Amino acid sequence: MRLRVRNTGDVVDEYRFEPVGDVAPWTTVEPQTLRLYPGTTGTVELTFAPPRTPDATAGPNPYAVRIVPTEHPDAVTVPEGNLTITSFTEVRAELVPPTVKGRFRGRPRLAVDNLGNTKVTASVAGSDTGDHLSYEVRPGNVQIEPGRAAFVETTLKPKQIIWFGSKEERPYTLAVRRSGVDPTEVEGTYVQRGFLPRWLATFFGIFVALAIAFVMIWIAYKPQVRSSATEQTQQAGAALAPSPSATPETLPSSAESAPVEQPQADLPATQESKDDGGGDKQDEDKGGGGGEPKKPDKPAVKPVVPARNILLRNTTSHMCAELPGREKGELDGPVQQAVCDDTDGDNQIWDLEVKYEKGGPGGAALFQIRNIKDKYCMDLPNHGAAAVGTPVTEFTCDSTTANDNQLWWVDKQESGAYWIRNFSSNQKCLGVEGANGGALFSKMVLDNCSNVGDQEWDIIHPKKG
Repeated sequence: MRLRVRNTGDVVDEYRFEPVGDVAPWTTVEPQTLRLYPGTTGTVELTFAPPRTPDATAGPNPYAVRIVPTEHPDAVTVPEGNLTITSFTEVRAELVPPTVKGRFRGRPRLAVDNLGNTKVTASVAGSDTGDHLSYEVRPGNVQIEPGRAAFVETTLKPKQIIWFGSKEERPYTLAVRRSGVDPTEVEGTYVQRGFLPRWLATFFGIFVALAIAFVMIWIAYKPQVRSSATEQTQQAGAALAPSPSATPETLPSSAESAPVEQPQADLPATQESKDDGGGDKQDEDKGGGGGEPKKPDKPAVKPVVPARNILLRNTTSHMCAELPGREKGELDGPVQQAVCDDTDGDNQIWDLEVKYEKGGPGGAALFQIRNIKDKYCMDLPNHGAAAVGTPVTEFTCDSTTANDNQLWWVDKQESGAYWIRNFSSNQKCLGVEGANGGALFSKMVLDNCSNVGDQEWDIIHPKKG
């Protein structure tokens, strides 16, 4: 558009033009200054170039231009107008994870991002070649504001169970349908495992065959235990029967024929003490001389920090802390959240490095949060305590209790997740900008600690599941 300016004064004046308002970053003025003689008129051109992002809100957007005269700086004029931005839609969908495994069901999540500048209403449905799977989608319809993301929980169930045999891959497709446009399709794979492996079925068949063979052999060749014992008893009675001509002196005495085992004498008390104290191996194994058996020590619980190669996942947004893009970050660069990627292809992997083992409240370990790709640490601008709402950045690691505010400590909650609290900033918590977990690419900020907001985090080792 064109802006016409007239010098109604009596001296030559130079006018400077400055765009103001929400659309100022997208506005250019040519020329930026204009020199006019008294009573003359000049024209400048305003060019608007709104980006194709959710920040360019669809509909009327007010704008203004501040005109500052050089000779009379107090006589500032600010003409205003409206810029109407047309709407556009752009939807991106991603399966997390793209491949799921299971015997009876699989539970992938579908992340749907609205990258347009107007609200999107969509439904989600699943399909596969061969109709091997059934789909349960929650919710079936979503409404997504510009710049926000919605997560759809999906349960895949095979229509036939594989009782024996190897696993089979079932490709499937989830389609995001919107009115008037072609659906956005995302492909995934469900790996259906057999209930019992093939080798176990073979082993079970061999075991049953051996059991049947053993029972048949036992029935055919069962030993005659009772008849043999009776025969041996009769032979023993005949050997012990006295002959008619034997005299009492020649008969064997009862003591000789069946010697009685003599009872052992009681040991003296001193001998018993010696035996008890000497450490009979069997008594030692049972707890040392007849006492209660010693209970085994419980294994020590491994602390959550220090930790290496972990993801920090927010329990409200279910997204992970990361650096913008996929390359290294920069000094004083922001820390944001995005859909979790448990590989090293993105910059979402962190090390929790303990600097003071018992330096925090209640003897908690103080640690720094270092990104493994650029080796910078999570930081808050300047030194000392920062205010609530301060964006979290990254900077060269200098984690001391006196010089910087890069030290954090974990506070475990009843849910099993953790508050990550800053030591120098009044123990405030790591949170996400915005309400209800923020949006895709929302920045990390310092926030008041709460169990109903987005201040709880899961510390996940990707390789351990």
